Amino acid sequence: MAPSGPTQLLHRLKRWMYPAGRPNAVARVLNAVAKVQHGTGLLAPAEWVTLEVVGRRSGRVVSAPLVVAEHEGERYLVAMLGESTNWVRNVRAAGGRAVLCHGRRERVRLVEVPVTERAPILRRYLAVAPGARPHVAVDRCAPLAEFARVAADHPVFRVVADAAAERAA
Repeated sequence: MAPSGPTQLLHRLKRWMYPAGRPNAVARVLNAVAKVQHGTGLLAPAEWVTLEVVGRRSGRVVSAPLVVAEHEGERYLVAMLGESTNWVRNVRAAGGRAVLCHGRRERVRLVEVPVTERAPILRRYLAVAPGARPHVAVDRCAPLAEFARVAADHPVFRVVADAAAERAA
């Protein structure tokens, strides 16, 4: 089902803001505002967080505003823009070590979810992250098989509390 009316306009706007999977100047400004809002937790839903991870090239802490999707009692982060997303590359280079901020800082380990297990998490993600919908080539109400079809295109990471991550490693 193709979006229509205001929804189609929103989809076009979101795609314009992220040409070739990278934020343009407008998106960068809005992301900077979102990082502060998500990280402080002020006027932000609990699902909105700021991810902090050490940059693979700079060695400095890099932050990104993200949405946490809960599924079957676990928390997950999804790369709406796919494999080439900067935060995904940084998380992989950092061995999954990161910090989530939403009013407080939480040290976590991000564990990549196998492609075969991503479909239900992607569905849940689109339910709680409407801003991601233009970037995932599946309608949020589609059958699970459709999510499985695009699962390899969108890295998914399970969020593990730091102490639990050490026991799991």
